[in-house]
Amino acid sequence: MARSTVLIAAVVLAFLVAAPMLEVMAKKYTVGDKKFWNPNINYTIWAQGKHFYVGDWLYFVFYRDQHNILEVNKADYEKCISTHPIRNYTRGAGRDIVPLYETRRYYLLDGRGGCFHGMKLSVLVETPPPPPPFTPPPSQ
Repeated sequence: MARSTVLIAAVVLAFLVAAPMLEVMAKKYTVGDKKFWNPNINYTIWAQGKHFYVGDWLYFVFYRDQHNILEVNKADYEKCISTHPIRNYTRGAGRDIVPLYETRRYYLLDGRGGCFHGMKLSVLVETPPPPPPFTPPPSQ
């Protein structure tokens, strides 16, 4: 009986130690890194090599009275048309978040004229990769 209690305790302990590694942590991306959301930055290059997963989020920092963040369709994105956005993520503080909740392509742009100066970003959001397989600790 004592042996089975120790075994159960060991399994529970192993699970508690491994549980944090099983979680897929969402990642915050500051758009433009230290250059933030500003004109004359190539956000296509900024996004290259990054993998965006469901649960991640984009953090935009900008001058609130000069720029905004709008989600548009692909055609409007390509032509910098902001007159009928799908969604406006701007909340007025100049520190706004775009949560990436769905596996799809997001088309974002500055609807206050900045799009014509490069302020547009397209990201493909993917399903997170599966966690690594659980390997039980060696028995002693």
